[in-house]
Amino acid sequence: MEGITDEPQRQRFEQGYRLVAGCIPYRLKKGGSTPHAVVDNVRILMISSLNGHGLVFPKGGWEFDETVEDAACREAAEEAGVRGQIKEELGHWIFASKRHDMVCTKGNCKAYMFALEVTQELETWPEQEARRRQWFTIATAIEKVRHAWMREALEKCREYLQQQIRDQLQPTPTERDASNKCNIMERLKQAGHPDPMLDLVEVVACIVN
Repeated sequence: MEGITDEPQRQRFEQGYRLVAGCIPYRLKKGGSTPHAVVDNVRILMISSLNGHGLVFPKGGWEFDETVEDAACREAAEEAGVRGQIKEELGHWIFASKRHDMVCTKGNCKAYMFALEVTQELETWPEQEARRRQWFTIATAIEKVRHAWMREALEKCREYLQQQIRDQLQPTPTERDASNKCNIMERLKQAGHPDPMLDLVEVVACIVN
């Protein structure tokens, strides 16, 4: 089956490590007015491992003719049947693989992981008969992920999403200015001023107070 077997001669190696690229696919459902509430609406895509023991994230060998981001996107399409946009590099992790070869005799790998916002779910993909895919909340995904290093990557992904959502929920400078002006005008009206726009002194007083 195409996509499952890597060709060793095409793989990147560095200081005895086989280089791997992977991603955490996610999608954001609507709802929530705080960062934590919005993050609760994030769904994480997980796939079954080839041996059927546990759930993992798409990953695979980084090949010579592609960037690490392209490799992560390719693995997402091959293993999980999704396409999307790379949003953040989460870091890299060292882990031991059962795969050994002449270059990487100990089976050690260095995996570069990314947050991938899913934009398309494919109906057919190369490894669909070998893997199943499932969507989970972040909290459930943390419980179900098979490998400790992938759990750390997921925690990094959650931190990234929380910060992104926090930034999005912050009002823009224009929105803050408009809100401040409305508050000032309302306070002047409540003070009984006949025409709040004419009294700059009171406006300045309102800003100071």
